Amino acid sequence: MAAFGGTMIPSSVVLAGSRDGTDPVAVHAGVSDKALIAFGEETMLERVIMALRAAGIGHVSVAANSPAVLAEAERHGAMPFPAAAGPSASTANALEELGAPLIVTTGDHALLNSEWIRDFVARVPDGADVAVLLARREAIEVAAPGSRRTYLRFADGDWSGCNLFLLATPRAIDAVRLWQAVERDRKQPWRIVRRLGVRLLLRYLTRRLTLVEAITALGQRAGVSATVVECADGLAAVDVDKPSDLNFVRAFLGRADDGTARLDDVNA
Repeated sequence: MAAFGGTMIPSSVVLAGSRDGTDPVAVHAGVSDKALIAFGEETMLERVIMALRAAGIGHVSVAANSPAVLAEAERHGAMPFPAAAGPSASTANALEELGAPLIVTTGDHALLNSEWIRDFVARVPDGADVAVLLARREAIEVAAPGSRRTYLRFADGDWSGCNLFLLATPRAIDAVRLWQAVERDRKQPWRIVRRLGVRLLLRYLTRRLTLVEAITALGQRAGVSATVVECADGLAAVDVDKPSDLNFVRAFLGRADDGTARLDDVNA
């Protein structure tokens, strides 16, 4: 099992729920669910489960609402877990059921690497309730040229999330509750601004807010200690949100198989 501040990380949850409607990536790949997309002999979900296991996390659960995805989870020894209405609610349920510390990732993290997980957990400072892994634009553009990511622009650079979180203590539930509130308010932006604070938003919009300041402030609003860990490998920010991401991952894995490192001609 992975260690955090001398404490073992016994559990993880993979968020693999299906949103309402048809997933364009699943349609593009010709499968019923995105998590079931195959890379060679492995499904995307299998790759995620195996990475968590290789990191030393013994108990892997998968939150999904598709019977096919739940069956795939069971086939690889993961505990099927009913997905809630959204990823934040599924995370809250998993934290209540499995307890802290808990690693959270997603079922579309096709390139997830056990080394990223171990390094992330090892670098979370003592006293943190919640930690999030992010990568800088520069690292992503070096490791994954052609991959198109969404960036958060701060005073200290542009960052992209790596879909890897540590809910280190039971207090992390307060951060998940803030996430749930923001998720509920996504169609009413003024509510989100009110929750997060106009001053914080204005500092972000004018590029006067650093990433650490933002995460710290959000943690304070939730009543928890939140921290950021930077991932040096930009590939950690690559997930499969759209067909072009799938094309990129397939090209990358194909080149990894034949030992070719350069991806400059991959048009994702």
